[in-house]
Amino acid sequence: MKLIRTIGLAAATLLAAGAAHAQQQFVTVLTGGTSGVYYPLGVALSKVYGDSIPNARTSVQSTKASAENLNLLQAGRGEVAFSLGDAVSDAWNGVEDAGFKNKLDKLRGLAAIYPNYIQIVASAESGITTLADLKGKRVSVGAARSGTELNARAIFRGAGMSYADLGKVEYLPFGESVELIKNRQLDATLQSAGLGVASLRDLANAVQIVVVPVPAEVVARIGDPAYQAGVIPANTYQGQTADIPTARIRNLLVTHSGVPDDTVYIMVKAMFERLDQLTAAHSAAKGIVREEAANGMPLPLHPGAEKYYREVGLLK
Repeated sequence: MKLIRTIGLAAATLLAAGAAHAQQQFVTVLTGGTSGVYYPLGVALSKVYGDSIPNARTSVQSTKASAENLNLLQAGRGEVAFSLGDAVSDAWNGVEDAGFKNKLDKLRGLAAIYPNYIQIVASAESGITTLADLKGKRVSVGAARSGTELNARAIFRGAGMSYADLGKVEYLPFGESVELIKNRQLDATLQSAGLGVASLRDLANAVQIVVVPVPAEVVARIGDPAYQAGVIPANTYQGQTADIPTARIRNLLVTHSGVPDDTVYIMVKAMFERLDQLTAAHSAAKGIVREEAANGMPLPLHPGAEKYYREVGLLK
C-alpha cells in the first residue's frame, strides 16, 4: 500500500512538473551586432520580460539586424525583434530587392521605439567633408541587405549617387568598419543607429573624425516618408563640435502572430513601465515615447499590443 502511495505521489509530481514545463514561455529577442544599439537594449528588454512574464525563459540573439530578424520571426525562430521601419515595410510588402522574396505575412507590430540616425563618419585624414567627397573613397555600408545597408542605398539615391561612384564598397558590421578605419584600410563608414552608438564613440576616441552632413534636401529627394530630417547634436562624439544635419528613421519592435496575446500584452506593458531599465542600458532609449508607440506602423498591430494601447487611451 505504501509503495502504491509512493508511486502515486511520484506520478503526480511528474505530471505537475510536466504541466509547469508546458506553460513555460520561450522569448528570444533578436537584436543586431554587439557593438550597435539593438544588442544592449535587447539584453535589457530580455531582463524586463524575464521579470514580468510568468514562467518565462528569455534569451538574446545577436544577428545581422533588421532583414535577418524579420525573416527569423516569419520562420518562428524568435518572438521579438528590433528592426528599422523601412525594412518592416519592405518585409510586409515582399520587396525582393530588400531581401524579402515573399510577403512576411506573420509579422505583427509591437511598438514604435527610438529613431535611428544615419551617421556617416570619416577619418579626418581622408579629406571627406561632404557626401560628394565620398566618390572614389573606401566606404563601409553595413552588412549586405541589413537595415543599415538599405538606408545607405536610399541616402546615395537622394544624393544622386550610387555604389558605382565609390572607390570600394565594404559590407561590414559596425565594429569591423571602425577597426578598418583605425588601420587606414577604410575611409568612411555609414552606420544607421541610435545616437552615441558604441562603435562610433570608440572610433572618435581613437582617431580624429569628421561627421558628414546629409542635407535636408537630400532626405526629401529619397521620396520615402519613413525618412525624416534630423540632427546629430554637437558633442555626440569626441571632436564633433557642431550640430550635423542628417536623416532619421524610426525603429520598431516586431513580433509574430504565433505569440500568445496575453504574452504580448505583458511585453508591451512591462516595457513602458520599466523604460528606466532600457535607458540605463543605452541613452538611445530616451527616444522611446509611449504616446508615439502605436503610430506609423506599416503592418497590423499584434492583438496583445492593441489591447494595451486601447487600455491606456492611445487607440480608440
